[in-house]
Amino acid sequence: MSSIGTVVKISGPLVVAEGMRDANMFDVVRVSDTRLIGEIIEMHGDRASVQVYEETAGLGTGAKVESTGEPMSAELGPGLIKSIYDGIQRPLAAIRAVSGNNLARGVEVPSLDREALWKFTPTVKAGDKVSGGDIIGTVPETDIVLHKIMVPNGVEGTVKSVSEGEFHVDDTVCVIETEKGEKELTMIQKWPVRRGRPYKKKLSPDMPLVTGQRVVDCLFPIAKGGVAAIPGPFGSGKTVTQHQLAKWADADIIVYIGCGERGNEMTDVLMEFPELTDPRNGEPLMKRTVLIANTSDMPVAAREASIYTGITIAEYFRDMGYDVAVIADSTSRWAEALREMSGRLEEMPGEEGYPAYLASRLAQFYERAGVVQCLASDERTGSLTAVGAVSPPGGDLSEPVAQATMRIVKVFWSLDASLAYRRHFPAINWLNSYSLYLDAVTPWFNENMGEDFIRNRNRAMHLLQEENELNEIVQLVGKDSLSANDQLTLEIARMLREDFLQQNAFMDVDSYSSFDRQMQLLGLILHYESLCRGAVDKAVAPSALYAIPAREKLGWAKYAAAEEYAANYAAVRADMEREIAELIRKAGEEE
Repeated sequence: MSSIGTVVKISGPLVVAEGMRDANMFDVVRVSDTRLIGEIIEMHGDRASVQVYEETAGLGTGAKVESTGEPMSAELGPGLIKSIYDGIQRPLAAIRAVSGNNLARGVEVPSLDREALWKFTPTVKAGDKVSGGDIIGTVPETDIVLHKIMVPNGVEGTVKSVSEGEFHVDDTVCVIETEKGEKELTMIQKWPVRRGRPYKKKLSPDMPLVTGQRVVDCLFPIAKGGVAAIPGPFGSGKTVTQHQLAKWADADIIVYIGCGERGNEMTDVLMEFPELTDPRNGEPLMKRTVLIANTSDMPVAAREASIYTGITIAEYFRDMGYDVAVIADSTSRWAEALREMSGRLEEMPGEEGYPAYLASRLAQFYERAGVVQCLASDERTGSLTAVGAVSPPGGDLSEPVAQATMRIVKVFWSLDASLAYRRHFPAINWLNSYSLYLDAVTPWFNENMGEDFIRNRNRAMHLLQEENELNEIVQLVGKDSLSANDQLTLEIARMLREDFLQQNAFMDVDSYSSFDRQMQLLGLILHYESLCRGAVDKAVAPSALYAIPAREKLGWAKYAAAEEYAANYAAVRADMEREIAELIRKAGEEE
């Protein structure tokens, strides 16, 4: 039911309107003759507080406010993939065609292209019984994404007719006979962004999401359907790390949300993704990506919507049975938008001015991730993995957004500015980070990678922690005062840091590292360690072990070509064993 009121107060993106008694919370409204889009976020009698998602400069009291009677919803259907939207799902390319390079106010453009034709192939026939979530047909949206057209939630009945051929998204493709009469289905669904899409049941995540980043996959894995946070100070590489995850993560669909980020960082994404090739299928990455660009110069209120828009699109693809990853960069900017709106609403502030409901809103977002059994008559499952960046001022992890996020997420990739300044990327600090999914994914690793993988992982972590303890002693008394075994620990830890954990994004062969390659490289370094330990026990000087030619080859092993690495690693292993055996023989002769 629509309702028309008048503006009585304007405070930046907050507009208060009278005469809105018939409107509901979270209704979408149009403000003034310019038809600025907004959303009701508070009601007091017939007064509605409206969060306007566009610039309100020039707006005056007495302007008309019209409720649409519908909540803020996302349009879901063919055409989502490869699209670039703003925070409220307006396609930026279509807006540019209408209004030029700058976002004009009040532009009304449909989220999905109504002119494009899509080839619809039915998977049901007349007489079939269907219910919410069942697939009635498919559309080849891109070369790698098969878009599955589903029955909207709450619709149940018998297929009366179904068509095959090329259609627009708003053409009827199927008619269902329900208890309430005939229901015509198009390829479009609408879903309120603030409400999670339903599912049969939630399952426990038990499979890792392969990212190609060794520090993530080996030391701090995230499960498919898991939640992770990437906190770090300015310049520590949050956006770079998220770009790497978006590029290489083993997900069918990527939804990248640039929430309040700098324009040049979004430009990097827009320029890079069409050029990059997916290592799994050789197609451009853009063919499986949806981008939501809400840069720092766009209206602050739209930041709040962008997070919900992105996760709703992700849930829609999850319901098709796909593995989806949502990359939110950054949730701190979103929290700042909440803080600004809360201040304008004159709510009682919580810690550091953030609203008291900050933690619950963050939880609402992250809780929409998970592995689920989809709402359908078949047994398909889908997963939604959520990774959010946190940008605490000055890198202070005690601030409210970082603390609230840490209480929710199970993976914490702590970025370190000192590592970034040393050009160590990804700059994830192995001492401060953790993953609570390790136990859940260990059976998968044991089955698919062998039991050595977890054993080697634990050994690597032990060596890195030992190095940290030894460094304190080295600073006091110098490296030479350490025992031969302790010196060896420092050297192996250095190799783990420089030759294993550090990756070069500018080299294709090192930017993405497959699981098998990671396992073999880590095994090679730890095999070198065990050979060296044995040699030190037989009186071989550590300096002689570091000087062998195979040690240099081991340092370059991570740059071996994809088709050659297995043979290369085997050759390095053989050289290493031969050269160290020779050192042991010489030491024996000298005695």
